[in-house]
Amino acid sequence: MRRMTIGLLLLLAGCATAPGPGTPRTVAEVDLVRYAGLWHEVARLPNRFQDGAGRECLATTATYSARPDGNIAVVNRCESATGPREALGRAYAVAGSGDARLRVSFFWPFYGDYWVIGLDPDYRWALVGSPGREFLWLLSRTPELAAADEAAALSVARREGFALEGLRRAVPVSGR
Repeated sequence: MRRMTIGLLLLLAGCATAPGPGTPRTVAEVDLVRYAGLWHEVARLPNRFQDGAGRECLATTATYSARPDGNIAVVNRCESATGPREALGRAYAVAGSGDARLRVSFFWPFYGDYWVIGLDPDYRWALVGSPGREFLWLLSRTPELAAADEAAALSVARREGFALEGLRRAVPVSGR
């Protein structure tokens, strides 16, 4: 039930904003085969499904993999005061987006926007946001990201109009 609630909140929030003028630009293209695998959250804008109602997700990861139906399987995990949490979802690439705009569902039929707005050429880090700029995640293939890489990613976020004053850096479980 908790997993469904988390997914539902994410998707309802994501569905509230449609693309329009002044929305962030995405990267030109994402190779979903290279993008697949494990990503570690380095930083995020606070959001109610990770930070709300007394929750605090630590050591958050996201794993993406190909599904037999051509969609993408999504597994989000984190540690919290009440133990590990996991949300299972699926995504599909928006046609004509170069696979940089995904629609993600953790609770069908609701979908949220997952836009890749920054991506290291070697797929070492990714910056993911939403068209309304209320959601932002900096992801890395490793639990820590070099300062220069973090600065490069966050400069993309600033350029695309994301307010970073409330940005939360990831806290490892051992750092509680």
